[in-house]
Amino acid sequence: MSRTATTKFLRGFTTDIRHGKHTQDRLRELLRHTAQPVAVVTAKMPSKSTPHPYHGATLSSFASIAMHPYPIISFALRIPSRMADILKVAQPDHPSHMVVNLLSAEQEAAAVKFSRADLYPEPFSSVSYSLSDEGHPILEGTLGSLSCKLVSNPIPLHDLDYLGGGCNERQAVEPESGLVSELFIARVLRVETLDQKDADEDDPRTLPLLYHRRGYTSCHPASRPKSN
Repeated sequence: MSRTATTKFLRGFTTDIRHGKHTQDRLRELLRHTAQPVAVVTAKMPSKSTPHPYHGATLSSFASIAMHPYPIISFALRIPSRMADILKVAQPDHPSHMVVNLLSAEQEAAAVKFSRADLYPEPFSSVSYSLSDEGHPILEGTLGSLSCKLVSNPIPLHDLDYLGGGCNERQAVEPESGLVSELFIARVLRVETLDQKDADEDDPRTLPLLYHRRGYTSCHPASRPKSN
């Protein structure tokens, strides 16, 4: 490549980075004003030789993306990630690979514990849970939990060529940087519900934990007009 061509390429590369960062900043600012449901994905460790038999990670990107013909959910994990590594070695013939626990309004502490391994290296020691039929942890006190099975390999969200839209795009981020994520798509096999028949609609156990404006919060049922 000639010096002129190299200079032109680097100038365009820098412009792409600046434009991309501007878009990221604007999108991040917008999404701060939207409320995202908070979930914790849990799974048993693939090896019995590990000191901790289970692992969990807090999600702020959980979404239900289809109901028919199969119920499908998705979530993203920033890499490197121990949970991502666990799911990548999950055997295709296993009946389920994980449980996604949708946190209730009173479970902010659990969300923090499963998001800060540096402060809480053993989060399962201080939360109540049972086990699914396949041996994955089901956290107690949630809105509900989903036993799920992966339907594909994780999708590298930093690789536009993999996604089919990378024509003439210059890559500025490497997967080892810790700034990229992988998308996991799974089929819901069962809804693991807890008995909350005694709870009314204002009970925190029936309200979702949400992430909004850099903090945890919840919502309240809309007030209903009083009947005459």
